[in-house]
Amino acid sequence: MAKAFASQGDMSEKKITFDEVGRDLWAFTAEGDPNSGVIIGDDSVMIVEAQATPRLAGKVIEKVREVTDKPITHLVLTHYHAVRVLGASAYGADQIIMSDVARGMVEERGQEDWDSEFQRFPRLFEGHESIPGLTYPTTTFSDSMTVYLGKRRVDIKHIGRAHTAGDAVIHVPDENVMFTGDIVEDHSACYCGDGYFGDWGGTLDKIMAYDVDAIAPGRGGALIGKDAVARAIESTRDFVNSTYAPAARVAARGGSLKEAWDAVRAECDPKFKDYAIYEHCLPFNVARAYDEARGIAHPRIWTDKRDLEMWADLQG
Repeated sequence: MAKAFASQGDMSEKKITFDEVGRDLWAFTAEGDPNSGVIIGDDSVMIVEAQATPRLAGKVIEKVREVTDKPITHLVLTHYHAVRVLGASAYGADQIIMSDVARGMVEERGQEDWDSEFQRFPRLFEGHESIPGLTYPTTTFSDSMTVYLGKRRVDIKHIGRAHTAGDAVIHVPDENVMFTGDIVEDHSACYCGDGYFGDWGGTLDKIMAYDVDAIAPGRGGALIGKDAVARAIESTRDFVNSTYAPAARVAARGGSLKEAWDAVRAECDPKFKDYAIYEHCLPFNVARAYDEARGIAHPRIWTDKRDLEMWADLQG
């Protein structure tokens, strides 16, 4: 019998931190679990990333209420993944914002992604019975949009593909702080199973060009100061490149997915084995890198059945 996904056995509770990354800007982090962001305006609050269930969203709301009693009016979702969006109903936000592409991916593969992620990582779906259904935005944008929370300006942009086709970043100019979603991680593996390896580096370059003073990443601790920002961007770049290059070499000579897995492990284990969710991400990362290197331009839809078939192939 094939062993279970590493994430299926990860049941330990993570320590929550709530760090101010700029004036009235907060990063909700939890030792490599999905992060959320909080942007407090003059009269209202914007949340970045909903968490996977309304119950888990409640933990974010508890932290918000420690620093403000202003109403939560806006929720921005950087992409479509279930662990980021299915807790949306808890906030009661008037506007739920996604890129056009991200909304299309909810339509195309939202249910399959939910089923797949629930099977892979059950701990992240605490209180899953309270999820009312797929999360759809009330507002979408193509390239960029701006929201004013009173006088506070918030720019929401799609600057390139990386973690998914429809990734958004959120920049708050008055404090020069960015919320990057899973385009940037810190001491956490990047999940690349729906990613675009060939585009990811260019998107990181665009983030670097903002020269921000702080980043709230998708996973890992808050990045405060330009040195921390630069380090995490380059670490993310190294992770993505170190995953793709060995898989591409195997694909170029007609090798198997299992051979790509072995090659990626040889390259990545020494550098990243202690990163959060490394073992969880690795099989999906290798499969996507192998596909992209063989000319499959767009990520195939993960399903609970496909997950298990891929894992069986890698187990030999």
